[in-house]
Amino acid sequence: MCDYFLTRDAARTSHVAGRSLAKARRAHGVRARTRNPTLAAVASDSRVDAEGIVSQTDSMENVLSIILGGGAGTRLYPLTKKRAKPAVPLGANYRLIDIPVSNCINSDINKVYCLTQFNSASLNRHLSQAYNTNIGTYTRQGFVEVLAAQQSPINKTWFQGTADAVRQYLWLFEESGCEEYLILSGDHLYRMDYRPFIMAHRQAMADITVAALPTDEKRASSFGLMKIDNTGKITEFSEKPKGDALKAMQVDTTILGLDAARAKEMPYIASMGIYVFTAKAMDELLQKEFPSANDFGGEIIPMAAEKGMKVVAYLYDGYWEDIGTVDAFFYANLACNDPEPQFSFYDRNAPIYTQSRFLPPSKVFDCDIERSTIGDGCLIKQSKLKNCMVGLRSTINEDCDLEDTLVMGADYYEKEQECSLLPGCTPIGIGAGTVIRKAIVDKNARIGMDCQIVNKDGVMDKDCEDQGYIIRDGIIVIIKDAVIPNGTVI
Repeated sequence: MCDYFLTRDAARTSHVAGRSLAKARRAHGVRARTRNPTLAAVASDSRVDAEGIVSQTDSMENVLSIILGGGAGTRLYPLTKKRAKPAVPLGANYRLIDIPVSNCINSDINKVYCLTQFNSASLNRHLSQAYNTNIGTYTRQGFVEVLAAQQSPINKTWFQGTADAVRQYLWLFEESGCEEYLILSGDHLYRMDYRPFIMAHRQAMADITVAALPTDEKRASSFGLMKIDNTGKITEFSEKPKGDALKAMQVDTTILGLDAARAKEMPYIASMGIYVFTAKAMDELLQKEFPSANDFGGEIIPMAAEKGMKVVAYLYDGYWEDIGTVDAFFYANLACNDPEPQFSFYDRNAPIYTQSRFLPPSKVFDCDIERSTIGDGCLIKQSKLKNCMVGLRSTINEDCDLEDTLVMGADYYEKEQECSLLPGCTPIGIGAGTVIRKAIVDKNARIGMDCQIVNKDGVMDKDCEDQGYIIRDGIIVIIKDAVIPNGTVI
């Protein structure tokens, strides 16, 4: 169980007691139970068994969330050129990391680490400014922190994969005394209450529980698939199978709670890359059994099942999208403009949190705007926007025409005189008379007047980084801080 009455710093400096207590519990098979009446009083949502022992079946106090920030983010490049993947802007006002962190907060989980090793400065700044003054209470430890890859006398290598990243910081996770680790990804778009997921893990007395997404045959070959027995225990894994191998991975998804009609439409279950591990199982697998295995999905979890550990599936029947590629990221963002989107930021019961920036309201002058979302602090003049996502502090000048475009905005406001004093300076934002189609305009981009950013030749992939843009899957990406001169045609 986690220490309830220690501040974060005190808890870390007194980690020996916490680790000893946690290890003693694990050694005797005790999971989230205490005879301490004071702790029992704090855990108001706990249940008391016949022996008077508090059984924390519903409490999230002993859960530590670990968000995997991913590697260099090559699939999202150039959006990851100057930032970590979880720090990529999302939905006009947010960043990717806000999704799993908000899900944690809404699930009453308030101890969160994010592991990353590339360009972590902006991610660290965002998390520290957005969450650490608002999460946790005097009697309940809470934090959201970045753990960057580092070299040490024991380990002189960078993170080699998802499992290796957790292994290198396992000593720190053990200090919390938490008995369950919730493993999340930093590049998924979904809204999920983790409490039923974790409670199902406890009720099954599982070592590992894997969140499973029901899917049809058309999409199934794009995922890592799982087979289960009639109790929900995972018996087989297959990574992106095709043909007969795909057919062999069909399961009866009614076992996990899907109704019969939908089970017939969706006879496959895909791993979402979301897991719950008991701390004991994590330590045993990473440190003792498979110390050289580096990946959870491809190595640790399948090998744990083969070894005889109890690895079970938990059905998540909701919207979930991997937005780790430029193509998926682009369309998932614009889909939020739909009148009834599959993922909405407008949910009062489970809001998505982010940094309070204290920006002024956006101003729109004589514009024609259709099915678009506009973030805070924008200035849009006499322009036409259709199916656009316009981010913080964006400036769009007169007679612009934007369609199917994601504008990420700017990190700061620029005064007119700041640019006018520099010969040939192009102001931040989109210049007058510019036309943009099917594009992502990254932050602080300076696009001149009368530009045509339309991919007129229908190119699917092109690398023009030295000219300030790249084309991926037919989508033009204007690189962060790029300067596009007046009259440019792309």
